[in-house]
Amino acid sequence: MTKQMLVNYIAEEAGLTKADATRASDAAMSGVVKGLKDEGKVTLTGFCTFAAVKKAARTGRNPRTGEPVQIPARVAVNIKAGSKLKDALN
Repeated sequence: MTKQMLVNYIAEEAGLTKADATRASDAAMSGVVKGLKDEGKVTLTGFCTFAAVKKAARTGRNPRTGEPVQIPARVAVNIKAGSKLKDALN
């Protein structure tokens, strides 16, 4: 599903215009990003949990040449599915 397809679905289900659904979708996504930056974790009970995880710098290998490559430190996002989402898919 693309973002546009999600916006269309939200508009239909909630009885909103596509512009309002787009603003709602964008606000929800920016809320998740803000929560990860500020708190390091966002929990949507029953749906999923987003967690910001710090990854240390490390040395990797270029698979083509075998040369060592320095990989810088970064922040990654882990997403864990909640029980309601798992139940809906199974």
